[in-house]
Amino acid sequence: MQPFRLPQDLHIHTTYSQYDGSVVPEQSAELIARVRHAEIIGISDHFEHFADSLYDNYVHDLRALGLWVGTEVDGAGSVDFASSLHFDYYIYHCYDRDADYRAVEKLLATGSPVIIAHPNALDTNLNRVPGQCLVELNNRYVWRCDWMRFYGPHRQRFRFVINSDAHQPLWLGQSVARRAAAELGVQEVSITDL
Repeated sequence: MQPFRLPQDLHIHTTYSQYDGSVVPEQSAELIARVRHAEIIGISDHFEHFADSLYDNYVHDLRALGLWVGTEVDGAGSVDFASSLHFDYYIYHCYDRDADYRAVEKLLATGSPVIIAHPNALDTNLNRVPGQCLVELNNRYVWRCDWMRFYGPHRQRFRFVINSDAHQPLWLGQSVARRAAAELGVQEVSITDL
């Protein structure tokens, strides 16, 4: 019997996020590939944790396992460097700062999809985010707000993705984020349709 699989999960961390204390040593790319909890799996480790010396290894290892190669960029300060390297998509921390909203345009210019990471947790003003961006309903943080009030006004303006933001194998789920999407009446867009 085949286990249930989610349609996609693009916000997963591995031990390449080496300075994130929430990532456990067992959270390897190999384990994620073996568990295969979603039809489409993307790894988006913290850019600032591996970019200087491990980028080539990161891309090689993920591609060898058949995983999508993304990264999570922490605000405007890393966007110039991140946009100079190829990723299948970017998960972006857009804090409520002018520089962060301007930096979104640089990521969009790469041609790769830009996913606005857990905007309710970062106080992102979605009115200032370009409509070409995808907005994440993140299982780790979506429950920390009244999702109808925060995301509801933006349902027609954006396309949405649902992600786990897993830092540990136990976090590979999306039940709360999928409930929020159902209540919001939004359909998840697949990265393969972009």
